[in-house]
Amino acid sequence: MARPSGPDLRALAVPGAEFALRVTPRASRNALSEQDGQLRAQVTAVPEDGRANRAVQELLAEALGVAKGRLTLLRGATARDKLFRLD
Repeated sequence: MARPSGPDLRALAVPGAEFALRVTPRASRNALSEQDGQLRAQVTAVPEDGRANRAVQELLAEALGVAKGRLTLLRGATARDKLFRLD
C-alpha cells in the first residue's frame, strides 16, 4: 500500500506524544496536511457511530508508522477538534 501524501510524522512517534487535529468528515478523499502549524485531517467517512474517528485514527497511525491500536482519542469524540495520544 502506498503511503499517503502529507507530512511525515514518523519522527514524532514517541510514546506519550499528543496530536491535535482539525477534522473534516465527508471529504472527497482521505488526506493529512499541515496548515499554519496545525494538523488537519480530511476523511471520506461520515461522522456517525464513530466512523470518522476510526478513519482519522487509521490515517494518523499510517502517517506515524504505528499500529492504530496505539492511538487513543483523548478529547473530541463528537467535535471537529480532536486530541490523540500515542501509547
